[in-house]
Amino acid sequence: MSTPTRPADTYSPVYFLASLGAGGMAVSFFMYLFFWVPHPGVPVPTFEHIWAAFTTGGAVQQAAIIVAWLGIAVFVVLNLKYLIWNLRAFSSFRRTEAFEVLRNSNAETSILAMPLALAMSVNGLFVAGLAFVPQLWSIVEYLFPLALLAFLLIGLQALSYIGDFLGRVLAKGGVFDVTANNSFAQLLPAFALAMVAVGFAAPAAMSHTVVVAGIALIGSTFFGFAAIIYTVVAAITAFNSMLHHGTAKESGPTLMIVVPIVTVLGIMFLRQFHGMHVTFEAHSAPVETLVFLTRLLTVQIVFLALGLLVLRRQGYWSDFVFGSGTSPGSYALVCPGVALSVMLQFWLNKGLVASGIVDKYSLVYLAISAIAVALQLAMIALIVRLNRQHFGRGHGGLAVPAE
Repeated sequence: MSTPTRPADTYSPVYFLASLGAGGMAVSFFMYLFFWVPHPGVPVPTFEHIWAAFTTGGAVQQAAIIVAWLGIAVFVVLNLKYLIWNLRAFSSFRRTEAFEVLRNSNAETSILAMPLALAMSVNGLFVAGLAFVPQLWSIVEYLFPLALLAFLLIGLQALSYIGDFLGRVLAKGGVFDVTANNSFAQLLPAFALAMVAVGFAAPAAMSHTVVVAGIALIGSTFFGFAAIIYTVVAAITAFNSMLHHGTAKESGPTLMIVVPIVTVLGIMFLRQFHGMHVTFEAHSAPVETLVFLTRLLTVQIVFLALGLLVLRRQGYWSDFVFGSGTSPGSYALVCPGVALSVMLQFWLNKGLVASGIVDKYSLVYLAISAIAVALQLAMIALIVRLNRQHFGRGHGGLAVPAE
């Protein structure tokens, strides 16, 4: 590999999170279209719905659509740009001694950032297709089996990497450094499985073919609950290590990884509920969805508060975000903000509005929406900052690896 001239040249698979964050941001812009553009009879807005709203709506709605279109376009391009860069860098990285060192350390699970980013890119491309491709919905039933195949292959890749890691550390003792497990970095495999699950669940909510919807329900349930099991086990063991040794500073942002995992799994369950309602006539009341989403939001707020507390006490922001230090783990800060913004949109629209507690476009509605938008804007600023730090030629430092 060439001599490092910027932090990102000291490669770590954690840099796949740069692609992941951009993809998540693209999806967050789609929320404007999903909840503010009418799409009767179709579970998601398509280009035709968006164009109709743009040509007949008022100035505010037109402005929101333009912002959403621009946001989706820009961040899908960034998502693919950093995905391709990472795939090339990872291919070179595999041929180095550093890769063999990583494969025999706790950080082996950082490789799971690759299937995580791949699954996010498939989701992002689907969102871009809905927003920009005319008549896409007319062929969507042909696309769903291809999407299921793509997510199955990514899921099998993730399971293979997880199997390599668990097979190594569980087959014989003494190869896993418990003292270095003092963060939630080991939850990355769960995040990857959850992203596969939410992708699998899309045809369950949208397909009118019973067999396709059924396969999507089964597949998403498998990967979703595998993610839940992994999250619980990894979080308990990591928290025990953190209580004994404190939180590893470079991996501090992983304390908030539960936030995006919960959002992704929450969307998976909502897609499953919708599919069971439309295709299999299993009905539930809107207030049940409200309570369900409120429980998930509570979990997110608890872990977000914990993570922010530890990061502030450790001085992480002044060292690795606003200071001269760099760590690829800083990209893990983007996911919680984006995920919470998306969850607030679902909680507001599918929970409060659907239950009749809040009127759409009322003052309360706009206030909660403003919080979601503010989080989104903050994460855009963070992405710009981190990209300049890690990929800009002007930065002379090297990245500190996140274990």
